[in-house]
Amino acid sequence: MTLNQEIQSVKQRFGIIGNAPALNHAIQIAIQVAPTDMTVLITGESGSGKESFSKIIHHLSTRKHGQFIAINCGGIPEGTIDSELFGHEKGSFTGAQDARKGYFEVTNGGTIFLDEIGDMPLGTQARLLRVLENGEFIRVGSSKVQKTDVRVVTATNVNLYEAVQKGKFREDLYYRLNTVPIYVPPLRERGADIELIFRKFASDFSEKYKTPPVRLDDEAKGLLIKYRFPGNIRQLRNFAEQMSVLETDREITAEQLKKYLPSESNLPALTSNGKKGDDFSERDILYKILFDMKKDMNDLKKLVYDSLQNESYGSQIINKHSDLFHSIGPVDEAAANKPAFVIHKNARDEDEDIEVVEDIDHSTDDINESLSLDEKEKEMILKALKKNHNKRKYAAQDLGISERTLYRKLKLYQIDENESNG
Repeated sequence: MTLNQEIQSVKQRFGIIGNAPALNHAIQIAIQVAPTDMTVLITGESGSGKESFSKIIHHLSTRKHGQFIAINCGGIPEGTIDSELFGHEKGSFTGAQDARKGYFEVTNGGTIFLDEIGDMPLGTQARLLRVLENGEFIRVGSSKVQKTDVRVVTATNVNLYEAVQKGKFREDLYYRLNTVPIYVPPLRERGADIELIFRKFASDFSEKYKTPPVRLDDEAKGLLIKYRFPGNIRQLRNFAEQMSVLETDREITAEQLKKYLPSESNLPALTSNGKKGDDFSERDILYKILFDMKKDMNDLKKLVYDSLQNESYGSQIINKHSDLFHSIGPVDEAAANKPAFVIHKNARDEDEDIEVVEDIDHSTDDINESLSLDEKEKEMILKALKKNHNKRKYAAQDLGISERTLYRKLKLYQIDENESNG
């Protein structure tokens, strides 16, 4: 069986829908790491389907006949999480009327999935590190060291590296958990997968409520794919269920769909979920807004200048107000090529964490600007690939971005890596 066939088989077995490259890459890593006992850190936004990957890893491993337990660390009170994970002795605290085994004891030989690991208290983190390093734990209220053989898979929707810097997460535990990272892409990065998943949900609710399935017309499909889905797959499922129950017309138009999509501003929401590889981080959005505004202003200035210069009355106005229009007239190419921003790499971050240091005001520099940011970025990617003989890892390092981000850029610009050899 080829790798692609194996990926498709896993999707069918675990009910995963879609063919987005980032999704397939995540499944591929899960398949490869499953037969080992390595710890895995699954990252991704809430509702993106991280638990499905923990199940893939368990059921394709040698521990598949052992027990699998999924635990939400954020849902257990700080005062009882040690008892839940490691057990306790009788009388060790108020209410402990009997001794109790913890999850690490009852799951011996199996797999524990610790979801929202970033919410785990620091004291419990120290206990977890001991289990990972030595396979040892101590029940609450006991002094006896016990052994366990458990495979640990963790997940988080927060940036653990930043949590380490803020002292909220142990650095040694972070590097111990991050042996094999798996990034699960948010729904908005999966393109046409959104419509496929919607159709699956519509079919499921059709059977549940004994009604014909709702369908989206072409305009509604386009609108659905463009929506950002901050709640990811859970939110899409809710949309499908609401429409299946409330809509009498089973052909859904864009206007009907808009009733179910929360109103959004024309500008992207400036939110940060703490994930370093996110293309929609606050910083990236600000860059896009600033550069788009700059381009729009230049286009407007050029339009006003050209229209006035080409009309007889415009020439009179220009002559009468020469000082005003001198500031928006064409300039030499040397000035136009000066950068609008000075940008520095922030060496503290491992990903593309950059910051604008200053904004240089060139009042007459961009009238005839011919290269778009996308064209320039594509050109730089091709140069980096050519320099590094199409090795993505080293090209990404030269560009100051992560290999994952470079992968997405190659798909975005439809770059065939053979182009860099041209």
